[in-house]
Amino acid sequence: MSVPIPPITGPVRVALLGCGRISKNHLDAIAKVKELELVAVADTNFARAQEVGAARGVPAFGSLEEMLAKVPSHLVTVCTPSGLHPQHGIIAAKAGRHVLTEKPMAISLAAADELVNACDAAGVYLFVVKQNRLNPPIQLLKLAVDKGRFGRIYMANVTVRWTRPQEYYDTESWRGTWEFDGGAIMNQASHYVDLMQWLLGPVESVMAKTATQARRIEAEDSGVAVIKFRSGALGVIEVNVLTYPRNLEGSITILGEKGSVKIGGTAVNKVEHWAFETYDDDDKLVETASTNPPNVYGFGHEGYYRNLLPVLHGSARPDTDGRAGRKSLELILGIYESAKTGRDVPIPLRTRL
Repeated sequence: MSVPIPPITGPVRVALLGCGRISKNHLDAIAKVKELELVAVADTNFARAQEVGAARGVPAFGSLEEMLAKVPSHLVTVCTPSGLHPQHGIIAAKAGRHVLTEKPMAISLAAADELVNACDAAGVYLFVVKQNRLNPPIQLLKLAVDKGRFGRIYMANVTVRWTRPQEYYDTESWRGTWEFDGGAIMNQASHYVDLMQWLLGPVESVMAKTATQARRIEAEDSGVAVIKFRSGALGVIEVNVLTYPRNLEGSITILGEKGSVKIGGTAVNKVEHWAFETYDDDDKLVETASTNPPNVYGFGHEGYYRNLLPVLHGSARPDTDGRAGRKSLELILGIYESAKTGRDVPIPLRTRL
């Protein structure tokens, strides 16, 4: 951004929009970080907002606009349906609030760009949640990549074998729709698509197939994609939400000329394989890097909020801003375009989907 953003002094006042499934992770994370203060919640389901507000000791509202007008805040956390993230983020930005949005930041590049531009114009930060980057095993893997320990990287694979029953989609009418949500790749796998690009670098092209095999939804419940990276490495993304009887695996594997690593568990939380040609002191950390999160969301939201504080206090720049969030969205849209047309799709996309 061309104009410096004034730093926040004192506690960061956070207002949360959207009191559904993912909001608890944010609320719990905010409560654990003493430099953050939850000041209000809002949801179009006012009864749900009231229940959450009462439990957290803050006022509740039935709309974002009312919350912004009545409660001063520094940051608005957007936990609404994916297709509404840009609309709500733009409203918050125009009101002078920094914006933190859940993944994906949008379900079209045009809407993502509108959100980025609105935050730039308002002189506020835009943060896109990418909490899996902060998992200790993933941090170790990133160090290994950055140090060149793999030598030439030949292949990468991400696997998301989770389950989302029909009841999950029936509970909220927007889930699984093209207008507000997208399918398993856009929703459940977006963090894993982000990891692929973050670790392997720019993508040259993608070829994909998707299917709606068992869930009564508009979008896909299963998909596979083959990726060619500009480095020459190849990658495979495999996603489904039909795994019986429960979440089985959320993993990433990297194979190179001098090393091979698999980070697995249900949410890239466990070092399952770690082998390199040469020793590094980081290898001592492998035994203690694995975690046992209570669910597929892991522990990363608290860490993500802690990472925001230096940025908001003026001593750091954001790692996962709107432009970083746009990269993974573009690859997801490329996957959908390939599945629709049956063609190999170059990245960056030639048209703004």
